[in-house]
Amino acid sequence: MRIMGLDFGSKTVGVAVSDAMLVTAQGVETIPRKSPGKLRQTLARVEELIVEYQVEQIVLGFPKNMNNTEGERCEKTLQFKEMLERRSGLPVVLWDERLTTVAAERTLMESGVSRERRKSYVDKIAAVLILQGYLDAQAFREEQDGMIES
Repeated sequence: MRIMGLDFGSKTVGVAVSDAMLVTAQGVETIPRKSPGKLRQTLARVEELIVEYQVEQIVLGFPKNMNNTEGERCEKTLQFKEMLERRSGLPVVLWDERLTTVAAERTLMESGVSRERRKSYVDKIAAVLILQGYLDAQAFREEQDGMIES
Protein backbone atom coordinates (compact mmCIF):
# COMPACT_ATOMS: atom_id res chain seq x y z
CA MET A 1 0.00 0.00 0.00
CA ARG A 2 1.13 3.52 -0.75
CA ILE A 3 -0.28 6.89 0.23
CA MET A 4 -0.15 10.02 -1.92
CA GLY A 5 0.34 13.49 -0.44
CA LEU A 6 -0.89 16.58 -2.29
CA ASP A 7 -0.19 20.27 -1.79
CA PHE A 8 -3.05 21.90 -3.72
CA GLY A 9 -2.35 25.44 -4.87
CA SER A 10 -3.89 27.91 -7.29
CA LYS A 11 -1.04 27.52 -9.83
CA THR A 12 0.45 24.10 -9.06
CA VAL A 13 -0.16 20.86 -7.18
CA GLY A 14 2.80 19.30 -5.39
CA VAL A 15 2.80 15.50 -5.31
CA ALA A 16 4.55 13.10 -2.94
CA VAL A 17 4.18 9.33 -2.47
CA SER A 18 5.03 7.12 0.49
CA ASP A 19 7.22 4.06 0.33
CA ALA A 20 5.44 0.68 0.53
CA MET A 21 6.20 0.40 4.27
CA LEU A 22 4.52 3.79 4.96
CA VAL A 23 7.65 5.17 6.64
CA THR A 24 8.95 7.85 4.29
CA ALA A 25 7.56 10.32 1.78
CA GLN A 26 9.30 11.11 -1.52
CA GLY A 27 8.57 14.01 -3.83
CA VAL A 28 7.25 12.94 -7.21
CA GLU A 29 6.47 16.06 -9.23
CA THR A 30 4.79 19.44 -9.38
CA ILE A 31 1.73 19.50 -11.62
CA PRO A 32 1.24 22.90 -13.27
CA ARG A 33 -2.34 24.16 -13.40
CA LYS A 34 -3.41 25.90 -16.61
CA SER A 35 -6.16 27.94 -14.94
CA PRO A 36 -7.35 28.28 -11.32
CA GLY A 37 -10.90 27.29 -12.30
CA LYS A 38 -10.05 24.27 -14.44
CA LEU A 39 -9.05 21.00 -12.84
CA ARG A 40 -9.68 18.33 -15.49
CA GLN A 41 -6.03 18.01 -16.59
CA THR A 42 -4.79 18.22 -12.99
CA LEU A 43 -7.15 15.44 -11.88
CA ALA A 44 -6.21 13.33 -14.91
CA ARG A 45 -2.50 13.57 -14.01
CA VAL A 46 -3.21 12.73 -10.36
CA GLU A 47 -5.16 9.67 -11.53
CA GLU A 48 -2.22 8.57 -13.72
CA LEU A 49 0.11 8.83 -10.71
CA ILE A 50 -2.36 6.90 -8.51
CA VAL A 51 -2.21 4.00 -10.97
CA GLU A 52 1.56 4.24 -11.51
CA TYR A 53 2.36 4.18 -7.77
CA GLN A 54 -0.53 1.88 -6.73
CA VAL A 55 -1.87 4.47 -4.30
CA GLU A 56 -4.70 3.44 -1.95
CA GLN A 57 -5.20 6.66 0.02
CA ILE A 58 -4.63 10.39 -0.48
CA VAL A 59 -3.58 12.97 2.10
CA LEU A 60 -4.52 16.48 1.00
CA GLY A 61 -3.00 19.53 2.66
CA PHE A 62 -5.68 21.68 4.31
CA PRO A 63 -4.60 25.34 4.40
CA LYS A 64 -6.15 26.67 7.60
CA ASN A 65 -5.29 30.18 8.72
CA MET A 66 -2.84 30.57 11.60
CA ASN A 67 -5.75 31.37 13.95
CA ASN A 68 -7.36 28.01 13.00
CA THR A 69 -10.10 29.56 10.85
CA GLU A 70 -10.94 28.36 7.36
CA GLY A 71 -10.69 30.84 4.49
CA GLU A 72 -11.28 30.80 0.74
CA ARG A 73 -8.37 28.39 0.10
CA CYS A 74 -10.01 25.86 2.43
CA GLU A 75 -13.25 26.05 0.41
CA LYS A 76 -11.38 25.40 -2.83
CA THR A 77 -9.47 22.54 -1.19
CA LEU A 78 -12.73 20.94 0.00
CA GLN A 79 -14.10 21.14 -3.55
CA PHE A 80 -10.90 19.54 -4.88
CA LYS A 81 -11.20 16.81 -2.21
CA GLU A 82 -14.74 15.96 -3.38
CA MET A 83 -13.59 15.79 -7.01
CA LEU A 84 -10.65 13.56 -6.06
CA GLU A 85 -12.85 11.17 -4.11
CA ARG A 86 -15.42 11.01 -6.90
CA ARG A 87 -12.89 10.45 -9.70
CA SER A 88 -10.41 8.17 -7.91
CA GLY A 89 -12.73 6.24 -5.60
CA LEU A 90 -10.05 6.58 -2.90
CA PRO A 91 -10.41 7.99 0.60
CA VAL A 92 -8.98 11.52 0.90
CA VAL A 93 -7.80 12.69 4.33
CA LEU A 94 -7.38 16.39 5.05
CA TRP A 95 -4.13 17.24 6.86
CA ASP A 96 -3.27 20.59 8.44
CA GLU A 97 -0.60 22.11 6.24
CA ARG A 98 0.10 25.34 8.12
CA LEU A 99 3.70 26.45 7.65
CA THR A 100 4.65 23.60 5.29
CA THR A 101 5.38 26.00 2.43
CA VAL A 102 7.49 28.14 4.78
CA ALA A 103 9.37 25.03 5.92
CA ALA A 104 9.83 23.90 2.30
CA GLU A 105 11.22 27.33 1.33
CA ARG A 106 13.62 27.25 4.29
CA THR A 107 14.80 23.74 3.41
CA LEU A 108 15.50 24.75 -0.18
CA MET A 109 17.27 27.96 0.88
CA GLU A 110 19.46 26.06 3.33
CA SER A 111 20.27 23.58 0.57
CA GLY A 112 21.56 26.43 -1.61
CA VAL A 113 18.84 26.22 -4.25
CA SER A 114 18.58 29.50 -6.17
CA ARG A 115 15.46 31.65 -5.84
CA GLU A 116 14.41 30.93 -9.45
CA ARG A 117 14.70 27.15 -9.00
CA ARG A 118 13.00 27.17 -5.58
CA LYS A 119 9.66 28.05 -7.22
CA SER A 120 9.68 24.82 -9.20
CA TYR A 121 10.43 22.67 -6.13
CA VAL A 122 8.59 24.30 -3.22
CA ASP A 123 5.16 22.68 -3.79
CA LYS A 124 6.66 19.20 -4.23
CA ILE A 125 8.66 19.63 -1.00
CA ALA A 126 5.53 20.95 0.77
CA ALA A 127 3.69 17.78 -0.37
CA VAL A 128 6.51 15.69 1.11
CA LEU A 129 6.21 17.56 4.43
CA ILE A 130 2.41 17.13 4.48
CA LEU A 131 2.66 13.39 3.79
CA GLN A 132 5.58 12.83 6.15
CA GLY A 133 3.67 14.59 8.95
CA TYR A 134 0.72 12.30 8.36
CA LEU A 135 2.90 9.15 8.23
CA ASP A 136 4.70 10.13 11.44
CA ALA A 137 1.39 10.80 13.22
CA GLN A 138 0.03 7.42 12.11
CA ALA A 139 3.17 5.64 13.33
CA PHE A 140 2.99 7.49 16.67
CA ARG A 141 -0.70 6.58 17.06
CA GLU A 142 0.04 2.91 16.37
CA GLU A 143 2.89 2.99 18.89
CA GLN A 144 0.62 4.56 21.52
CA ASP A 145 -2.12 1.98 20.81
CA GLY A 146 0.44 -0.81 21.25
CA MET A 147 1.50 0.60 24.63
CA ILE A 148 -2.12 0.79 25.83
CA GLU A 149 -2.79 -2.81 24.83
CA SER A 150 0.34 -4.12 26.59
